[in-house]
Amino acid sequence: MWKVVWATLLLLATVCAQRGYAKETKGAPKVGHVSVVIVGGTGDLAKKYLWQGFFHLYANQVSSGYSFSFYGGGLSPNDKATPILFEALKGVVCPRELSVERCALVKEQFLKLADYWQLKTSEDYQALGKHLTEQLTQEGIVEAGRLFYLSVPAFAYADIAERINNSCRPTDGAWLRVVLEKPFGHDFSSAQLLSTQLGTSLKDEEMYRIDHYLGKQVVSKILPFRRENSKHLDPIWNKHHIERVEIVLKETLDARGRIPFYDQYGVIRDVIQNHLTEVMTLLTMGLPANLSDVKEVLRNKLKIFSALQHLDRNCATIGQYQNYNLEVQEELNKTKEYYSLTPTFAGIMVHIDIAQYEKMPIILTSGKMLDERLGYARILFKNDIFCVQSHSSVHCKPKQIVFYFGHGTLQYPAILVSKNLFKPDLMDTEWKEITEHKDVSVLGMPISDYYVLTPTVQREAYAELILHIFQGRKDSFISTENLLASWGFWTPLLHGLAKTSPRLYPGGADNGNMLDFKLLGREVTFANEAVVMITQDHMGGSGTESFQVMQGKYRSAEMVSAWPEELIVRLAADLQASAEKAVREGGRFHLALSGGSSPLALFQRLARHHYSFPWRDTHVWMVDERCVPLTELDSNFRTLHDHLLQHVKMPYFNIHPMPVQMNQRLCVEEDSGALLYERDINQLVNASSFHFVLLGVGYDGHTASLFPGSKLDAHGDSLVALTESPAKPHQRMSLTLRAINQAQKVGVLVMGKSKHELVTQLSRVKDNPNKWPITAIRPTSGRLVWYIDYDALLG
Repeated sequence: MWKVVWATLLLLATVCAQRGYAKETKGAPKVGHVSVVIVGGTGDLAKKYLWQGFFHLYANQVSSGYSFSFYGGGLSPNDKATPILFEALKGVVCPRELSVERCALVKEQFLKLADYWQLKTSEDYQALGKHLTEQLTQEGIVEAGRLFYLSVPAFAYADIAERINNSCRPTDGAWLRVVLEKPFGHDFSSAQLLSTQLGTSLKDEEMYRIDHYLGKQVVSKILPFRRENSKHLDPIWNKHHIERVEIVLKETLDARGRIPFYDQYGVIRDVIQNHLTEVMTLLTMGLPANLSDVKEVLRNKLKIFSALQHLDRNCATIGQYQNYNLEVQEELNKTKEYYSLTPTFAGIMVHIDIAQYEKMPIILTSGKMLDERLGYARILFKNDIFCVQSHSSVHCKPKQIVFYFGHGTLQYPAILVSKNLFKPDLMDTEWKEITEHKDVSVLGMPISDYYVLTPTVQREAYAELILHIFQGRKDSFISTENLLASWGFWTPLLHGLAKTSPRLYPGGADNGNMLDFKLLGREVTFANEAVVMITQDHMGGSGTESFQVMQGKYRSAEMVSAWPEELIVRLAADLQASAEKAVREGGRFHLALSGGSSPLALFQRLARHHYSFPWRDTHVWMVDERCVPLTELDSNFRTLHDHLLQHVKMPYFNIHPMPVQMNQRLCVEEDSGALLYERDINQLVNASSFHFVLLGVGYDGHTASLFPGSKLDAHGDSLVALTESPAKPHQRMSLTLRAINQAQKVGVLVMGKSKHELVTQLSRVKDNPNKWPITAIRPTSGRLVWYIDYDALLG
């Protein structure tokens, strides 16, 4: 009953004898009793970081007049969880400044103040709330506040917050602080919903959304460094002097053991949307007049979010380490046919649409199974000095500031400024300059070429943030507005990448240059497009090789197969060769293109790389179209326009959308839209024979908008027909089998592991157009070529 009081008195007596009473400073937290409850107190995060952080808080604050009690909460019953909790508590390490004798005393009392409490039902929380209040009364102590740390999955936040609100609020005059671990949602909508749910139980000032990166000593010193060195930085902190900004987090570990969480989130949601984005805002936001003014810091951050340019899938490259899918199959009990598209690597380019940073690239990149564990933010400046002879001179080397978060070759956190830039000022007594260096390099430069600042005493991020929570400081935490602004920025990219196949990489040093990417205007592409992963299952080997295209036969027709990127490169090259041949021989190239997602990569390839394509002499036709206005996103023509046509120079009268909307209505037979399109084909296309028709194939075997069971023979000699789809929108307009089979060359593009079963089935079935319309594609005098990527071919 009296354990809190006796523990506090004993420690106070020891401290008073050593150094006297600590005086309460103006604005300091209310002195009294603090109850700490870690919900999820026997979990990995709690055992590794949280109990250590709260022990440091206890050791540093108990001598200032506070008393504490600590509870590890969880779903398990007491007899099972209590030994696990105390095993973790015995492993805490004392702060360096404590003597051996005081360390032993503080640790002994900390263990006496800790207890396990099952928190599974509303009744459990009611019992806990009653216990906390009775403890105050019985021991005659004043309550300062209650701190709940929710180290549990985010789906449990709302229910736990409601139970805390109903049963565990502190006495009048005391504070309540509830700490929430990421993830704070999955996208903008889920984050908004979670914020609304939490807002019904907790006030905004009671919520502390923790991003442990903001507790890293280097990250927390970005704004002070900018302020203290403003005389040097203000003239050069802009697009005229900065070449680019890089924010990088590399990991060597895989996702094993975290797959149930990780496969839902991936690398962008896991670390880029939060950790790296917060660092980006600290580097680019306007400096507040008062660095400790939480509201001003937030306002300046939000100005950056509002100025960020929209991201689409062309702004990012994504990858997945080779064994990830196997780990997913094992941990989620998936079949061997299951294929996860979750990226474990991403390289993303961001631009800020304000005059100071206009067109200045900011690169955010992170990944698992990379060559080293390392985190940093680098500001690379333009070097206006041209060195004629002394290339090893310091003035010829890169000018850069590196905020080095830790690990890597340096192994300690530091802020490094290249000596050809300026000598930085020390920010305070908690930082020191290192002048004696080991023989190491940091980002390609010997450490002797930098001025190096590092913390005098290194502190763990969680311990720092726990202290800030105790002090009621919110400048190191994520507000609701900040959270929603971040998700609002990242959600469109996440949705755009949802069905994109990531590049496979083997992991570690074997990655070589597979993940290197280059910047092309506002677009990002892998630097080496031809590198291919050869897996042991498929090719009898392992590692990486440069693998070109495989050619063979499929359904008695020509087949070209490769990994996705190389296949698109080959198809684009074949298209250009066909176009050049047609223009050379007849002055025109007639190309008919399908809708769907498969040709998007082809469109982008043609737009970005095929500058010599004879677009002025090319006529583009549609293979099929949905009966929707051409301006709607569901329109095949709209997709073609957005990804290809608007990026190439082509006479507008060479573009032939299908006339699905006539007389202010859609696909009405009396309007004769199909006949009108057929008439245009007959007038402009020699012998009504397209030079190249590109098709896809659906899971049900349909091609163009020719679907199973649709009586294809009924189209007779027509070139264009109105058809019915089993999926909405049901009405379609399509080239007929006759129009397609009259073409000089027909290509069928099949991509993705999800098409593997279809490819296998089609390889076995006989021609049956009524069930499998794609089997009716047999050019009369032209060539049929199947373009199938290895994912679809090999599974």
